[in-house]
Amino acid sequence: MDKLFLIAGLGADTRIYSNLDFSGFDVVPVKWIPTDGCVGLESYAHKLAEFYNITPNSIVIGNSLGAMLGVEIAKLIPLKKMILTSSIKTVYEAPTYFKLFINVPVYNIIPEKMFKSIDFLVELLFGEMEQRDTGLFLDMMRGWSTDFLKWGMTAALQWNNTIIPPNTYHINGDKDLVFPYKKVKDAIVIKGGTHIMIYDMPTEINAVLKKIFKDEIAPIVLPK
Repeated sequence: MDKLFLIAGLGADTRIYSNLDFSGFDVVPVKWIPTDGCVGLESYAHKLAEFYNITPNSIVIGNSLGAMLGVEIAKLIPLKKMILTSSIKTVYEAPTYFKLFINVPVYNIIPEKMFKSIDFLVELLFGEMEQRDTGLFLDMMRGWSTDFLKWGMTAALQWNNTIIPPNTYHINGDKDLVFPYKKVKDAIVIKGGTHIMIYDMPTEINAVLKKIFKDEIAPIVLPK
């Protein structure tokens, strides 16, 4: 039975995967651990891989910032499959607003009282969502410290990866406001998919994942 590691995005936890079908896999929900001085995603991915003993031929599925971490893990360890959802693979796919926030880190100048407003952070990190889903995402947000959230935002903005590891698959929605799909290359596009499509569009995501697991969809072809 293949080990399958699930990494959620910043501000979330692996409950975001709760509507997906991973029967037949040994599923390991990855929790975010203290950074302990890690500067960026590269060093944090190394720490995470060691902590969870992610071994060669494992499968990693990452969402949003969790997918960027998954790419870094796949650069360290030869994975059977690395599946990104609602994210980017390289710095070339970074949305335009990244450049603005790198030069003017707005989240660092937002008053602490406003930054701690959970409603504000949910919209910032996940985009718009149905009212029925807001409760879950509010609850997930309560487990995050302001310092860790700011660390994660800085690490994402400063991520400068140019390498696509072997056995990489990418799924993005055409309604994702956090990582617009038009900037993303070689992705499987989910029509109507938002930044939380792995939660609120499980039928469509399960169908794609099933094909990936059965090797009915080929991984991204790496440039020679």
